[in-house]
Amino acid sequence: MSVSHSLVGKTQKSMKKKIKAKKNYQYIGLLYIAPWIIGLLIFQFYPFLSSLYYSFTDYNMVSSAKFIGWDNYKRIFTADPDFYQSLKVTGIYVLLVVPVKLAFALFIAVLLSAKLKGINFFRTVYYLPSILGGSVAISVLWRFLFMKEGVINNMLGYLNIGPVDWLGSPDVALYTLGLLTVWQFGSSMVLFLAGIQQIPNDLYEAGSIDGASKFRMFFKITVPLLTPIVLFNLVMQMVNAFQEFTGAFVITNGGPMKSTYLYALKLYEEAFTFFKMGYASALSWILFLIIMVVTAIIFKTSNSWVYYEDGR
Repeated sequence: MSVSHSLVGKTQKSMKKKIKAKKNYQYIGLLYIAPWIIGLLIFQFYPFLSSLYYSFTDYNMVSSAKFIGWDNYKRIFTADPDFYQSLKVTGIYVLLVVPVKLAFALFIAVLLSAKLKGINFFRTVYYLPSILGGSVAISVLWRFLFMKEGVINNMLGYLNIGPVDWLGSPDVALYTLGLLTVWQFGSSMVLFLAGIQQIPNDLYEAGSIDGASKFRMFFKITVPLLTPIVLFNLVMQMVNAFQEFTGAFVITNGGPMKSTYLYALKLYEEAFTFFKMGYASALSWILFLIIMVVTAIIFKTSNSWVYYEDGR
């Protein structure tokens, strides 16, 4: 009897030590991620909530914020024509850039999935624009390339074409701006490439035996199995496109005739040119809600076109 009590006691002590050690490991884990949590709270969560408060105020960063209720939102929808212009331009930009960028990224990923000597070099080269493309320096370079006397028009001149007013024509400027974003397809390409490499080769062998062409196997095997990655890339690129700013600011500054006046540029001008921080905060929350609604629509419709391996 005493032996059994002794064993039970030892077991309980051992369990208590394990529980205590587990708690200690949890505290150590929290300690390691504490800098990230602190940064999240201070630099993201607090500004996020602050902008919501400021959207209901008249605030210019000099004087104290004055609460004005829904006046900023009323003015945006009823007395600011630039809001609708920027929203229209941004909508066209998103619909133009995102599908082309994803299609081009998938096309390059298929080419780079081939098992050839030195293929890793080409994969690195094609990814480089995604690292460099969002910088101010690249935007300046893009402006010089597409100016009326730029390199692109000089090259077209040898073919007796042009010159094209890439940045000065309202009908062309937005497309020229979109090319810069499409050029930064590397991140989407890498995800597509990883997805392609995970597709079992047996499926292609079975399709080949059945006499299916490579074109047919691409649309019947590759694309359906990549739809989860398509969904992820679609959402991420859509969010990025709605927030595009650098190119519009550096290359065209919203012109000509506000044909490239993107929403983020409008928001920036209200905040840092006119110092209407409360008004800019209201604009940012409208953009946030638009992105949330579009994202919800994409996820809702994904049930009919995204294929998962478990059959969903």
